Amino acid sequence: MLSQLTTDKLSHLKLPTFIDVFNEIMNNPTVTLTLEESLAMMAEREILARENRRVKRLHKAAKLRYPSAAVTNIDYRQQRKFQGHSLKQLTHCEWVAKGQNVILVGPAGVGKSYIACALAHQACQLFYSVRYYRVARLIEILHLSHADGSYTKLLDQLAKIQLLVLDDWGIDQLDRQARRDLLEVVEDRYAKSATIITTQLPTDNWHHFVGDDTIADAICDRVINNAYAITITGESMRKNKKLDS
Repeated sequence: MLSQLTTDKLSHLKLPTFIDVFNEIMNNPTVTLTLEESLAMMAEREILARENRRVKRLHKAAKLRYPSAAVTNIDYRQQRKFQGHSLKQLTHCEWVAKGQNVILVGPAGVGKSYIACALAHQACQLFYSVRYYRVARLIEILHLSHADGSYTKLLDQLAKIQLLVLDDWGIDQLDRQARRDLLEVVEDRYAKSATIITTQLPTDNWHHFVGDDTIADAICDRVINNAYAITITGESMRKNKKLDS
């Protein structure tokens, strides 16, 4: 067993897993490892523990609508069809590293938000910073930031997030300030950080949602032209769950 002095030193160095693995080795008489093998085992387990803690922090900070969403649980059954780019290909998250976007288009209930959260969860697993917002809520937060003087700081924070999820895009038409704020957000992120947008509106109808042709052109240019677009069709998943219950 480690002495208290050594335990305290390892704790000070923030190596708690070293302590656990050392005690595990010493308490198991069937384990016969050399000193180098023991150190390698302790280092490997420490790295794994740190990675797990990092993923946990990233996942908590993401504040996903569906925290348990996973790409392995996405339902590809026949009653729901995916048109456009391959959804399975996107689960590897190369597009996040390249600062590209994903647009999920489809009627209410087909699982757009779940899929967005599943892709975001996968990005967390790969150590990308993620944050989820419903568009209406983000607009409200941006509006309040003008009043308390935190607007510039908030834009900087949003720009640094490696994957931003904007859910329910296009529910309500934007007012003058909201459309300008959204333009600032997408402008800061263009070609540098990735964004997922879920919407019931086909991209051809986004101009009406934005409400100003000039700003709509600017937003569409920065979002659509750098995006993988996937259209989801089929019956509502909520309806299917109700029928199954």
